[in-house]
Amino acid sequence: MELVEINFDGLIGPSHNYSGLSFGNLAATAHAGQVSHPRAAALQGLEKMRHNMALGLPQGVLLPLPRPNNAYLGALNADKDTDPAITAMAWSASSMWTANAATVSPAPDTADGRCHLTPANLVSMPHRAHEWPDTFRQLQIAFASTAHFALHPPVPSSFGDEGAANHMRMCTGHGSPGLEIFVYGRPGGRFPARQHEQASRAIARGHLLDPARTLFIEQNPDAIAAGAFHNDVVAVANETVLFCHELAFAEPEATYAAIRKSLPEAEIIVVPASEVSLADAVSSYLFNAQLVSLPEGGMGLVVPQECTEQAATSAYLACLIASNGPVRRVLPVDVRQSMSNGGGPACLRLRVVADPATIDPRFLIDEARADRIEQVIRADWPEMIAPDDLRSEALEAQVVAARQRLLAALDLEQLG
Repeated sequence: MELVEINFDGLIGPSHNYSGLSFGNLAATAHAGQVSHPRAAALQGLEKMRHNMALGLPQGVLLPLPRPNNAYLGALNADKDTDPAITAMAWSASSMWTANAATVSPAPDTADGRCHLTPANLVSMPHRAHEWPDTFRQLQIAFASTAHFALHPPVPSSFGDEGAANHMRMCTGHGSPGLEIFVYGRPGGRFPARQHEQASRAIARGHLLDPARTLFIEQNPDAIAAGAFHNDVVAVANETVLFCHELAFAEPEATYAAIRKSLPEAEIIVVPASEVSLADAVSSYLFNAQLVSLPEGGMGLVVPQECTEQAATSAYLACLIASNGPVRRVLPVDVRQSMSNGGGPACLRLRVVADPATIDPRFLIDEARADRIEQVIRADWPEMIAPDDLRSEALEAQVVAARQRLLAALDLEQLG
């Protein structure tokens, strides 16, 4: 069985809108009330998938959840006219950021030799807390082989869990045993700390991880206050490389020492605040990048185009490549619609190390399936959505029908 890393991107759904529901996410709140472009957003996300496939990387997809979530409105004894904020929560397309879909521990790390997945409960944000049952349904189908996968229920809502956005894995190769790093926040700061330490510890126990190869690290409160609402806004890891901001962790030197103790091969690239400030890191999403192992050797950093347009990050990336270190290529992608709502390339993907043959093929992407998805997007996704449109029955009918056509095109009507 050959284990490879597969990036499962969330396809941006037809209800993509800018309601500014994510407190602490500076981009989301800055663009609240603006007109969104769901068709352009989905095409940008699909193009990123194609971009990564062209690099020779395996690619998967997770599909938009049913929106508006009328069951959610019903549970609140509400309808579209009750409260604009509640209506927006029921319409939220934030499941596109599949870094928050689940935490994943590959088979080489677990005591039973299976890949373990725990969907995130996302209780810190009301507009996301109702995602997990539908996410769970997709994961049940995609990873149905109980011989190879163990799917857990979410952590109880007493503790907030936001999934892989606060989890990193370092290893000498994707198919080798790894060091799993859980990053949590402390409550009481300017913005809510969305990942609770006890949620991370509960997941590690459930995934049957070796305590000697598991770290629990506190995120720097200053990073959270600056808008790094998830760890993946200030740090990203791949195989032996950790790429992080100087102010990513509360105790950086102790963090680096613990990583090197468990993984002596670790290469830690620390970006000084004097070269890239926290504000620049958050606005450009320099660290919300995909750090990937290239088939030809070395690593590539898939970054938002904004990183090449901002002076500090552009200058830093030029020096990074010139240093002839492990990161050999900088690969910009256009995900502006997602960026405006607070999610870069890393937010849009969930990393799963597995044998592709053990996964339901309907969730794996090739050019033919990408073409089918594109046809549906171009024909059925709304061109634009303004905040007041969320009360429109005509828009609701269009969004529901668009998702149904996508499910039919991918032979996944059972998710309807």
